[in-house]
Amino acid sequence: MARLETPEERADRNLVELLQELRVVQTGVQIVFAFLLGIAFTSRFPGLSDFQTDMYISTLLLTVVASVVLATPVALHRGLFHRGAKRRIVDISAKLALVGLLFLAFAINGAVLLVTDVVLGHTPAAVITTITALLFAALWFLLPWSLRRR
Repeated sequence: MARLETPEERADRNLVELLQELRVVQTGVQIVFAFLLGIAFTSRFPGLSDFQTDMYISTLLLTVVASVVLATPVALHRGLFHRGAKRRIVDISAKLALVGLLFLAFAINGAVLLVTDVVLGHTPAAVITTITALLFAALWFLLPWSLRRR
């Protein structure tokens, strides 16, 4: 059933819903980032292999990028507030949310790869990370895309 709302009301509602979704996702980013920051200060960190250290740095940076991209809609809203650009903010922010989710999926899978490589070794880590990556791809990207096409 179609809503009886003006384009401005729709943009307001869409922005509120998007910002609420981003708040939830941002909490996940913060948890991954905190986990990663803590790892560098553990006694086992100096014993990581070159691959594991590279994976750590890559995952940390992916988490930073995810955080920046997912927080950009808030900055856009603040910077363009009361400028009549709400629809544009919503359109750009929706795209940024997808990009941010992609970086977050990479970051979480990087953390899975790092931890499973340390605990189980290369082969089990590769298998487990492949499974989690497929899970993210299926549920975060393919499922919404397939439902949108119906």
